[in-house]
Amino acid sequence: MKDIPSVNVSTPAKRRRFSFGDFIFWTFILWTNNLAPSIDHQAALQRYMALTAIPGISGEEHDVADAIIAELRQAGIADSQWCFDDAGEKTVPPGRVGNLIVNLPGTIDADAPRTMLSAHMDTVPICVGAKPVREGDEIVSANPESGLGADDRSGCAAILTAIVERMKRGGDGPPAVVTFLVQEEIGLRGARHLKREQVGRVDRAFNFDGGAPEKMTVGAIGGERMDIVVRGIPAHAGVAPQEGVSAITIAALAIADLYQNGWLGRVEKGEHFGTSNVGVFAGGEATNVITPEAKLRAEARSHDGEFRKRIVQEIGAAFSRAARAVRNSADQCGGVEFSSHVDYEAFRLPEDHPSIEAASKAIAITGRHPRAEIGNGGLDANWLFRHGIEAVTMGSGQHNIHTADERLDINEYLDACRIATFLIS
Repeated sequence: MKDIPSVNVSTPAKRRRFSFGDFIFWTFILWTNNLAPSIDHQAALQRYMALTAIPGISGEEHDVADAIIAELRQAGIADSQWCFDDAGEKTVPPGRVGNLIVNLPGTIDADAPRTMLSAHMDTVPICVGAKPVREGDEIVSANPESGLGADDRSGCAAILTAIVERMKRGGDGPPAVVTFLVQEEIGLRGARHLKREQVGRVDRAFNFDGGAPEKMTVGAIGGERMDIVVRGIPAHAGVAPQEGVSAITIAALAIADLYQNGWLGRVEKGEHFGTSNVGVFAGGEATNVITPEAKLRAEARSHDGEFRKRIVQEIGAAFSRAARAVRNSADQCGGVEFSSHVDYEAFRLPEDHPSIEAASKAIAITGRHPRAEIGNGGLDANWLFRHGIEAVTMGSGQHNIHTADERLDINEYLDACRIATFLIS
């Protein structure tokens, strides 16, 4: 893995300087605007509406995969061109299906750069029961209790549209591979367990996920999660509280220590930046018992992997100190079981990366102005990077994701379809 520099996440990624050749290319595009591939708008919208109506939370993406395969077959993709990997068998708990991998052999120039497009098939639980309907220039869910599932069925539909449009031209195009990934919403598990050898060579990569189509996420933060079990000593809270050691007191002291010393919330130490949070706290069953056990879950994030590790170390040290500090009348103290695991490592693509250049050109042909950003959340691209697949993440029109007010901007989605089509044309 490449070294990941510390970055100021409050500002977008710095763009590279354009050459005179870039100026000529962009001027031509913006003046003529005739390089954008034509697509069947109605079919693209129907494709999205059909996919987003299918329930498919993380680990239950099989029906979504079946619908995609049916479209692939109808478009003329042979069964020998697609397969599933075993990612679903490696997750805990196991999923019902793995990542769907589709191979598109090059028919124009087999030696041309091989392009990968990706999107994730799963949605968050609030999207089960989505009933997509059109309202003006948007698609929303007619079910007021349900999210829309545009994250990330619009990414899947945009890529599927690109495949269909390519096949309409007899399948002509440079070599490409498409991955429809599983279990993104619960820790990027599909991308993490992607069977790299089944994907093959990748020269440039584009992950369609969230936001407007002109946004290019060219780097993202790294994240680590912690499980903390605090052990106390039970005692009767009314008769002999001095004989007990409260696990809740230990945890509260540790959290206060972290807050007071700047290791909780927004963490800034010199030039280093990160975040941390204690998000789950459970313990105790009765008010008349000194709590013997508390369980907590926490996370730390940073664009600097070493600094993220430092935050995790400080959290563990604070809980250990608190456990030693809280003692009963017999001078006994509690204890802590502390474990952590990395969800995803940070990454950042260089400004002159071929995927950024290609994405910028694809966005420009729609008349939009590409902008590069660094993300503060995990993406499938984090794990793709670890697999040697250096992807730019691009939007496909999703807004207010993970809420009942989620909506899809139709014009943005259709531009994402054009962008995906251009990238494999």
